[in-house]
Amino acid sequence: MNYAAGKLGVKEALRHGFKEMGIVRSMRALLEMNQEDGFDCPSCAWPNPEKPSSFAEYCENGAKALADEATQHKIGNEFFKKNSVQELSQLTDYQLNKFGRLTEPLVLKPGNDYYEPIDWQEAYELISEELHKLKDPNEAIFYTSGRSSNEAAYLYGMFARAFGTNNMPDCSNMCHESSGVALSETLGIGKGSVKLEDLYGAEVVIVAGQNPGTNHPRMLSALEKCKENGGKVISINPLEEAGLVNFKNPQNIKGLLGSGEQMADIHLPVRINQDIPLVKLILKKLVLLDDERKNVFDHKFISEYVDGYEALIQDLGKYEEEQLLSQCGVSLEKVEEVVQLLSEKSKIVVCWAMGLTQHKNGVENIREFVNLLLLKGAMGKPNAGTCPVRGHSNVQGDRSVGIMHYVDDALNQRVKKYLGFEAPTDEGVDTVGAIKSMHEGKAQVFICLGGNFLMAANDTEYTAQALHNCDLTVQISTKLNRSHLVTGKTALILPTFGRSEKDMKKGTLRYLTMEDSMGRVRRSHGLLKPASELIKSEPELIAELADTYFKGQHSVDWLAMADNYDLIRDSIDQVAKGFEKTIERSKGIGYYLPNNVRELDFSMLPNGKAQLTINSLPEHHLEEKEYLLMTIRSHDQFNTTVYGLDDRYRGVYNERRVLFMNPSDMKNENFQKCDVIDITSSYDGQKRTAKKFIVVPYNIPSGNLAAYFPETNILVPYNKFADKSKTPISKSVKVSLSIHTT
Repeated sequence: MNYAAGKLGVKEALRHGFKEMGIVRSMRALLEMNQEDGFDCPSCAWPNPEKPSSFAEYCENGAKALADEATQHKIGNEFFKKNSVQELSQLTDYQLNKFGRLTEPLVLKPGNDYYEPIDWQEAYELISEELHKLKDPNEAIFYTSGRSSNEAAYLYGMFARAFGTNNMPDCSNMCHESSGVALSETLGIGKGSVKLEDLYGAEVVIVAGQNPGTNHPRMLSALEKCKENGGKVISINPLEEAGLVNFKNPQNIKGLLGSGEQMADIHLPVRINQDIPLVKLILKKLVLLDDERKNVFDHKFISEYVDGYEALIQDLGKYEEEQLLSQCGVSLEKVEEVVQLLSEKSKIVVCWAMGLTQHKNGVENIREFVNLLLLKGAMGKPNAGTCPVRGHSNVQGDRSVGIMHYVDDALNQRVKKYLGFEAPTDEGVDTVGAIKSMHEGKAQVFICLGGNFLMAANDTEYTAQALHNCDLTVQISTKLNRSHLVTGKTALILPTFGRSEKDMKKGTLRYLTMEDSMGRVRRSHGLLKPASELIKSEPELIAELADTYFKGQHSVDWLAMADNYDLIRDSIDQVAKGFEKTIERSKGIGYYLPNNVRELDFSMLPNGKAQLTINSLPEHHLEEKEYLLMTIRSHDQFNTTVYGLDDRYRGVYNERRVLFMNPSDMKNENFQKCDVIDITSSYDGQKRTAKKFIVVPYNIPSGNLAAYFPETNILVPYNKFADKSKTPISKSVKVSLSIHTT
């Protein structure tokens, strides 16, 4: 398919909604999603415009996420009486998700194969008993997905600290941790610097390692406005994705009925993880132009705000253009076109996602693009800067309110001052460390706030064994997923509200807050009747669990916070950095958290300046008939949640076990279209195999492959990850292929 959205996108969005929610319920909810007085989309973290469309401020994926969350299908005690864990384990992730909403707390007792109901207080006491049994607080792990609210994440993080551990891995460890590390090192803050409106007036937007048509469709509207204002879009990605080929905006006549808008003015089909040689080549050519014209780089900006210029220029001189061109795999003509465009522009935004972060050199990938922006002076001014595009809807907010495995001394001091207890001072484990700790029997209790940990994590079989090794696993969830079926000796499912559901207390509709991908905090409150009277909100169940654990004897009044969310927000303002008057300022379009880059304040960095960095070329050392595989999403999924079995943008229907392969590579392997093959990765002498994938010829660079996750997460070794950030290498896995034999 050579375009994104359009009439078909509208049709698919409504089809999913009507099927899961009914017509009236669907339309009512869709019209309130992402509105000022409505609820935030439960899908990605793309920000809402200051003046949202009153007709439809959502995309196809957002509509699917809403339909998935607000489905009228429900499962409880009767369902689990009839379906054992063993039987459910034989089903696909797609089938598990389709059963519907969880409606009551459930327990899987040791030796049993059937979940059974449990009273909420009994569940709290069971967890508390297991936590009290531990010899060391670090034997417990508190994992957070990016779906929770600021209020829930804050309480969760503070409960973990009050319990005595910094073992707070989160989903950011698996995706944008590389961004946080790189941006902190170079710019002093682990977040992007741009606001949504900056994209509208940018002269150039570079979209690197990202597929907005599938992963962040509302971003295409921002790119459309950029192009309407004369801006250009450069796409850097091994795959030429439909959303950046053509976008048919369903909110205007041209998009709904016409030919749509070509998004990417230039597409650079870079080889997997060869972005650094590509950017170095562009920088080398810009250096030559700057030597001639003296105005290509912003030397005034560099002199005042940037450190490391001479060292970077000297390092670039070490590389031959031919070597860089050969390594990145992009044509010289395309590179020259980009160089000419960038030489004339200074309002540049770089957007990126997992295509840059999930490599061994993920941190360096991002630092290299920061080099480009700093040399152009494209930082700290309107329409220019960094834009890491976050996945889950509040993953950035989770980190802002304190979900982190490392120690922040200033945060700990505020915890002591305002919450009255000593926070632990030993660094905790991230996601990679958590899996290893459970696998080695060092952690006994695993509590998961949202998400599908087993299928989100890398090295699926290793992670499954890690969960099996626990005494207790707890899943705070809205729907059934595979992490409920691969458990510790005892397992709990604690059902919680969806984003779209009313949270009522004593006749008052309560709201929560989230932080979007660009640092704005705003309110969100649902309007739909909750799936069951037996489910609880995340802040309430966390607070009640904490009160049970401490037996009502703690410096924090947990139950008061469970009752009154304003008390949580007041506490966030005191303890979390940058939050201020949240109750008042989160109304309407909300407010932005402080961002030093927007103020051109680099005082926290060496010499008080932004840092240019020296980054090495990536090395993969492929053997003969080895390939680099990148894991990708289909258009019918969001993270681990599979909405359907089609990927219409890539021409795939009713199948997920698909391997996209260059036709010339297929010929060399003697593969035919639709051959069934096995994919094997081999690291440190250990082989991991994903079986029965259908080969599909595709326009992807030779030597590169692509396949959907979570089906291929089994191939990603737990102990291979990005330097500094420990983000799994899910986008550059070395593999070999063989015909599947029964």
